[in-house]
Amino acid sequence: MSTLSTEEHNTDIRSEDRLANSFRDPAGCLFSLDGSIYRVVNPVGVADLDAFMASKAGHKLMNSGKIVGTRELDPAQRDTLCRDARVRHLFNAFGGQKILQHERVEFQTYPYEWPAEMLHAAGVLTLNLAAELVEDGLGLKDGTPYNVLFRGPDPVFIDVLSFERREADDPTWLPYAQFVRTFVLPLLAHKKFGVPLDQIFLARRDGLEPEDVYKMTGPLQRLLPPFLSLVSMPTWLAAKHNADDQTIYEKKGTGNPEKSRYILESLLNGLRGTLDSLKPVSGQNSTWSDYMGANNNYSQDHFAAKQKFVDEVTRELKPRRVLDIGCNTDHFSAIAARNGAGVVAADYDPVVAGEVWRKARAEKLNIQPMVINLTRPTPGTGWRNRECGSFIDRGRGAFDCLLMLAVIHHMLVSERVPLDEIVDQAAELTRDAVIIEFVAPDDSMFRRLTRGRDHLHAGLNASVFEASARRHFDVVRSQHLEGTSRWLYLLRKK
Repeated sequence: MSTLSTEEHNTDIRSEDRLANSFRDPAGCLFSLDGSIYRVVNPVGVADLDAFMASKAGHKLMNSGKIVGTRELDPAQRDTLCRDARVRHLFNAFGGQKILQHERVEFQTYPYEWPAEMLHAAGVLTLNLAAELVEDGLGLKDGTPYNVLFRGPDPVFIDVLSFERREADDPTWLPYAQFVRTFVLPLLAHKKFGVPLDQIFLARRDGLEPEDVYKMTGPLQRLLPPFLSLVSMPTWLAAKHNADDQTIYEKKGTGNPEKSRYILESLLNGLRGTLDSLKPVSGQNSTWSDYMGANNNYSQDHFAAKQKFVDEVTRELKPRRVLDIGCNTDHFSAIAARNGAGVVAADYDPVVAGEVWRKARAEKLNIQPMVINLTRPTPGTGWRNRECGSFIDRGRGAFDCLLMLAVIHHMLVSERVPLDEIVDQAAELTRDAVIIEFVAPDDSMFRRLTRGRDHLHAGLNASVFEASARRHFDVVRSQHLEGTSRWLYLLRKK
C-alpha cells in the first residue's frame, strides 16, 4: 500500500532538492511532479505488475474506472523524466525499473473524513476487485480503505501494486484480517454503538482489533451474531495464540485448484454478506438532517431567490471545482454540479453527508461528500504528519469557487471565530470566487445561537462584513433577501 499525501499532490516539492514521495510500499513509490502523478516500480513489483497489466480483468477494471487509469512510460519518456535530478535520485534510490503515470484524482479524502456510506462503498469495491481477479490467476494483497479514493460519489482503487499473481491451489486471502479491521469492525462499531469514523481512523490508522470492539459489548451481546464470530471468538482465541507463531501467515496449497478457488470465492462472498448486513440505512435523524424543512428563516420566495442567485453565478462563472462548506442536504451543491462543476460537499454531520452521497450516487452528480468541521479541520496525519495531508493543505487554492451559505454566523457565534479569520480562510481556499451569505445579528437564528450574548456581536452589520471581504475580494454582486436580515454576495479574488 502507498499513499501520496495531498501536500505532495498540491505543492509537489517540499524542499529545493527533495521530491516528495510515498515510502511504505516495498515494490515502489509514488511521487508528484508538475501536477502529474507517477510511480516508480522496482524489481520486487515488476512481475506482479506486468501480470496485472496484461490481464483481461486489469484492462476491464481500468476501462470501467474502478481502478485508477495507469500507463507505463516508454524508455524515452522515462529518460526524459529522469533528467530532473530529483526524479533520477528517486528512481535510483528505489532501484527503479519502470515508471508509471496515473490518472490524477481531483481531491483526496480519507476514511476519517467519510460518512459510513462511503466506507461501505469502498469495502464493496475492494471485495469485488478481489473476486474479479481470481479468474485471471491474480489476487489482492491489501485490504485497506487507504487504497481507495473517490471521484465524486464513486470509489476508485488507486494502488496497482496491490495486485499479485496467485497460486492456483492457494485458498487463502491474506488481507482478510486487515479487511476486517479496517472495514468490517469500524462499520460494526459505527452501526451498533454510534462510534464516529473519525474517532476510529484518526486514532487507529489500521482500524479496530476485535479486542477493541469486545470491550464495547455486554456479556449477552458477545454471544450473538455478528459479534460472536467477528469479535468474541477472535478475542478468546487471541488470548491463547502464540505471538511468535508465523504459520498463520503462510500460503497453504490444497493441491486442488478448483477446490481452492471455491474456498476463496466462498470467503469473499461471506465477507460481502457481512458487509451488506452492516450497510448504513437511509432516513436517519440528526441535529441537521431536517434543517431544510425546519424553521430556518426562509420563506419559499426567499429560498427561490437564493437558489436563483447560486444558479446564475455558477452558470456565469463556470467553476471547475467547487467547495460547498456546510452543504447540508446538498441542494446548492447539486445546482453547481448540474452547471458543470465537480463539487466537494463538506458538512460536519455524518448523517447529512451520508444522504448527500446517496443522492449524488442516485442522480450521477459529480459531488464528493466529506465529513469535516471547517472550524476544526482535519490535521495532517501519519509519519511526520505528511502521509495524509491536512484538509487546509489539500484545499489551499484547490477550488475555483466556495459556497458559504447560512454558515458563517455559526462560525462566528458557536465557534467564536473572528470575521476577518473566516474571510482569510475563504481567500486561502479559493482561486477565484466565493458565494457567501451574511446573516446579521438581529436575525432570529443568529439570536438563537447567541443565547443572550448579543452584546458580543454588537456593531456587526453588512457594511462591516463588506469591509472585511474587501481586504481580499472585490464585491461583484450583492442581493438583500427582502424581509430578512440576510444578504447574498458574490466575491471575486483581487
